[in-house]
Amino acid sequence: MMLLIAENATDIVPPVNYSLVPPWMIFVASLLALTIIGLAIWYGRKLFQKDKPVPTPRECALAALSEIEKDVERINPYQFSIRVSDILRRYVMEQFDLPMTRQTSVEFLNVIGSAASFGDEEKALLADFLNRCDLIKFARYEATPSDSRLLLDEARQFVKGGALVTA
Repeated sequence: MMLLIAENATDIVPPVNYSLVPPWMIFVASLLALTIIGLAIWYGRKLFQKDKPVPTPRECALAALSEIEKDVERINPYQFSIRVSDILRRYVMEQFDLPMTRQTSVEFLNVIGSAASFGDEEKALLADFLNRCDLIKFARYEATPSDSRLLLDEARQFVKGGALVTA
């Protein structure tokens, strides 16, 4: 009897594919959907992300001067005068598009003398600042931290655009 059942039994039939959509179309549609979602997220973040304002040369110079003010007592006045002078020269170069970093103080003051963008107070303040820096850097004047603070005050006042107020 067992033999009879075995003869009538058919082999196991493979699974029937009931999907009306081929598998490659499902893969392509998934890839396309994920790409669209990714692009939407990327553009959404870019759209809602606020642009950081680019600081002006004046803001950069004032920030650098505030940062160096912390070291006015610790840094050798010679090194301090070089650093403050570099900050001021970079500011003038970026703000007024003048090649101050490669010129001597005398050359630069000659260029400033004919520039319309500087007032008489600014020219005098810059001339005094550069003369003090040159005195410290080249004449090896024995400067003190109070001289460094005066240089810092002159540089800050020049960047702010006014005459130095002395108390």
